[in-house]
Amino acid sequence: MLDRIDVHCNWVSPAVLALLPNPLPASPVGGEIVTDPGLGVFCDNAMPLVTHYWPKPDAVKKTLFIKSAMAELNKVGLVGMHDAGNVPGDLRLFEYLADNKEIWTVRMYAMMECDVRNTYCPQDAIKIHRDDGMLSVRSVKLFGDGALGSWGSALIEPYSDKPSTTGSLLVNATTLTSLATSWASLGYQVNIHAIGDRANRNAIDALEAALKTTCSNPNNLHTCQTQHNRHRIEHSQIISPSDQTRLFELGIIPSIQPTHATSDMSYALSRLGHDRLNTSAYRMRSLLPLSPILGSDFPVEPPNPFAGMYAAIARKNPATGLGVDVDGNNGVNVSWYAQEALDVMQALKGFTLSPARGAFLEGKAGVIKEGALADWVVLDEEDAVGEWEGDVEMLRRLRVRETWVAGRRVYKRDD
Repeated sequence: MLDRIDVHCNWVSPAVLALLPNPLPASPVGGEIVTDPGLGVFCDNAMPLVTHYWPKPDAVKKTLFIKSAMAELNKVGLVGMHDAGNVPGDLRLFEYLADNKEIWTVRMYAMMECDVRNTYCPQDAIKIHRDDGMLSVRSVKLFGDGALGSWGSALIEPYSDKPSTTGSLLVNATTLTSLATSWASLGYQVNIHAIGDRANRNAIDALEAALKTTCSNPNNLHTCQTQHNRHRIEHSQIISPSDQTRLFELGIIPSIQPTHATSDMSYALSRLGHDRLNTSAYRMRSLLPLSPILGSDFPVEPPNPFAGMYAAIARKNPATGLGVDVDGNNGVNVSWYAQEALDVMQALKGFTLSPARGAFLEGKAGVIKEGALADWVVLDEEDAVGEWEGDVEMLRRLRVRETWVAGRRVYKRDD
């Protein structure tokens, strides 16, 4: 089995197909069993047909995975992460491992999801708050749609390069609203995966309904949201102008991955057309007043935050330093929709202060000051921010010398 890079489709061999029911069921709502030119690809809500047979790692193997992954994250200077989707059994393992300083070297803000995706499971609901801040669970992850690359993002209008489809909703609008309201009523921050403009509209509707249900003053949802609930839309990738206005009215937090823009720029124009790209897609500067959270969405994208900063500032591919010529400039080294680019300090805030606020850790994480968590990284440059402002290409060459978490050095570069 091979996963598509966005983990919204998988491709299996004939040996795996032989394990599946014969004949296969019809494609489920919110999923696709690809039949042309032949069987083997399963997308979104059809994927459980395959993953049901996938050998599951035990706790010992999961522990090795976690230790290895956290060590790799420390190498690129990450002291904390938002882990977007963990079933209750894994959260219990995390709670056990968080006491082991040799394994657990990254602060984790984990989002719970039920064993069955997009359901309500109050009997399995878990909340965790450790005084040392190494693990926190107070949020839930829901999924609105698929991914743009596999034509799975749910759009209001058809795809420009595939007019027969508008993508897939993984859960209908009514159910999404019910789920968001139920989880918010349990005191959870609700975080919804939404890439397409139809999925983002449904997510905004659902979060607005959740706020109306849980806020004491329904006439001031913005204050209730920004001060207490802090519901989020994960990706916030394509949002119609009218729905961008609603984001501001409600104060919903967009959680954005800058490298998604630079990874998608080679095909986004063909998928969406210029009008949607110009008004609705891959907004960053336009959403700055909402203090968007910036991240990587690893393992879909590399976890290096400096690559993400480069993508946000230069609007070019951090691996190559190149953009895409979509405006007739007769060259590829052009910033992609540069009007949405951020400056250095805006990008730095997006990877530090904004994630801290989105995890209810403002004043504690993302800053170096007395009384804050003792986390920092040591870089090669003495005045890194000043040098990046003069030469953003330095971000592509930057290497972390040391990473410290909770006052303890967890990574030191050998050379």
